[in-house]
Amino acid sequence: MADSIQLTQLFQNLLSNAIKFRSDRPPVIHIGAVQKNEAWLFSVQDNGIGMENKHSDRIFAIFQRLHSRTQYPGSGIGLAISKKIVERHGGQIWVESTAGEGTTFYFTIPMSNTV
Repeated sequence: MADSIQLTQLFQNLLSNAIKFRSDRPPVIHIGAVQKNEAWLFSVQDNGIGMENKHSDRIFAIFQRLHSRTQYPGSGIGLAISKKIVERHGGQIWVESTAGEGTTFYFTIPMSNTV
């Protein structure tokens, strides 16, 4: 069980970031889901600009941006909201990235979750 409105917002935030932070190459985005133990493991992978992994925790904090607003528009709250949505559903969210190659966001939603 999950809140469909919140999960829609979560996917919108992750897909919006994949498009916003694209590289000079045509954007390629892959969405995946696999059952892992007692949870669903989702992934949103892109071939965008990526980032250094030292920023992995910082990007989930509200108003924390890695780029200026003139470079990439936005408020810096999308990933903080995404984290809250995942945690509300009893899951975890994390990111793996390589600067210049792309980013993959992962999140879990427990199968026995009741929202």
